[in-house]
Amino acid sequence: MEQQIRFCTTSDGVRIAYATVGEGPPLVRVLGWCTHLEVEIQWPDWSRSFTAGLLAQHHLLVRYDGRGMGLSDQDVQDFSLEAKVRDLEAVVDALQLPRFPIVALSEGGPTAITYAARHPEKVSRLILYGSFGRPILPDSEEGRQRSETMVSFIRQGWGSDVPAHRQFFTGLFMPDADAAGIRAFNELQKASTSPDNVAAMLAALLSFDVTGLLPQIQVPTLVIHRRGDAAVPFERGRELAALIPGARFLPLEGRNHAIQPDEPENEVLRTAVEDFLAEDAEIRAVSTTVVSGAPMTILFTDMEGSTILTERLGDAKAQGLRRTHDSIVREALKAQGGSETKHTGDGIMASFPSASRAIECAVAVQRAIAQQGETPLRVRIGLNARR
Repeated sequence: MEQQIRFCTTSDGVRIAYATVGEGPPLVRVLGWCTHLEVEIQWPDWSRSFTAGLLAQHHLLVRYDGRGMGLSDQDVQDFSLEAKVRDLEAVVDALQLPRFPIVALSEGGPTAITYAARHPEKVSRLILYGSFGRPILPDSEEGRQRSETMVSFIRQGWGSDVPAHRQFFTGLFMPDADAAGIRAFNELQKASTSPDNVAAMLAALLSFDVTGLLPQIQVPTLVIHRRGDAAVPFERGRELAALIPGARFLPLEGRNHAIQPDEPENEVLRTAVEDFLAEDAEIRAVSTTVVSGAPMTILFTDMEGSTILTERLGDAKAQGLRRTHDSIVREALKAQGGSETKHTGDGIMASFPSASRAIECAVAVQRAIAQQGETPLRVRIGLNARR
């Protein structure tokens, strides 16, 4: 998959790198901890990873490097929750997304929750994986000591060629990963940002608390958490599902916070997310929205000789053929995520987020007409792909 990287600017002047990859309705990923758009997509298993390429198989996946990370501005001091929400707002505004689902992972959860509470008209569905609503560490002397220890580990050796200090966090995120997965995550952490930025970000996120916003979430929400999650306790996920009105909870077995492509739960997770998104009737309308910088394909149909048919068959039978045409075309549009934009009387114009879906629709229409048997109905179909 080839990604398109662009930049936008937040309301406080920070340049944020964002990327789109895949085809279909937009899906915005909010990911915490360390990110790097270029490094991540080079992973051998990127296309099979739930947090990455797997989501782009049926969606226009929107990813971004948060402030201080990856290709975004590194010289920043503010890693507060408010600042992270500004990053997300800038990306959404740059892409001119009208309404869309969000999948938020780990520390990205509080950001997505805050955004959804403030912009309920923008978010169609919310998926929270391995996340939390209140601080991960206990508000005690033990909790403060653990926080200081983690920050000290970062400052001592984050940028070193020896990955021992980064390995501490890799062990939390993926204790059961294989050697290749551990090595790739260690390198991603190193490439993502500086020790000072990681230390500042960690200090900020350990205080995030959005429990007061959870009852305000108005959108359908799916909460997913692994029972043995070594980074974010299972109880935090259960709390999210209990406090968000009507939220569904999907517990998964396993300890890896960063789920690995070869784990059986990876497919369970993908299926659950796709099924949850497919329930939203708006997903088909959103799927044909013209996202800035994303391709759009126009399909148009035309009943051959409609005037002659009316003269030969009479108005009643000719209208019956038009209804058959309309029914066949609209059923194919529904199946392929197309959106009807105009009815011309003897034809339909529709838009698609990708040429492949428009072609599949055209093929389905012609097959359905052929299955009508002996019929005078003949339909020409044209396609126009553009950006």
